[in-house]
Amino acid sequence: MGLLDGLAGQVLGSVLGGGQQQATQGPGGPLLQIAMNLLQNQPGGLAGLLQQFQNAGLGDAAASWVGTGQNAQIDGSQLSSALGSDTVAEIANQLGVPHHEAANGLAALLPQLIDHLTPQGQLPEDNSLPSGLAALASKFLRG
Repeated sequence: MGLLDGLAGQVLGSVLGGGQQQATQGPGGPLLQIAMNLLQNQPGGLAGLLQQFQNAGLGDAAASWVGTGQNAQIDGSQLSSALGSDTVAEIANQLGVPHHEAANGLAALLPQLIDHLTPQGQLPEDNSLPSGLAALASKFLRG
């Protein structure tokens, strides 16, 4: 198992109460799939998503995910503040989990995804994000 697989397993296993196999490797890895859709479909792309965190007072944390150093952690309430409670509620409904579980899961997963999409400490070109997400998904979903 690779480092990325181990991180995904640890994060999702702890956040989803041991449901890591179902969350990441089940039918399409629902949490991972939703997080990747969020990244891909965000108005303004990845930069737009990072701006939401900046606007919520989490700019330093978001910058750490893009940078090459240690990733700052956020909690579910901070993520809900940045993305909006309605967005997180919709994601929770899609996953069939309580709001706090969806928020905590995304708070653990999004920094990892953003970090791996920006290995050189820079935002990718807009047209490279889908291919980067596809490669990242295969790493996370590899059994």
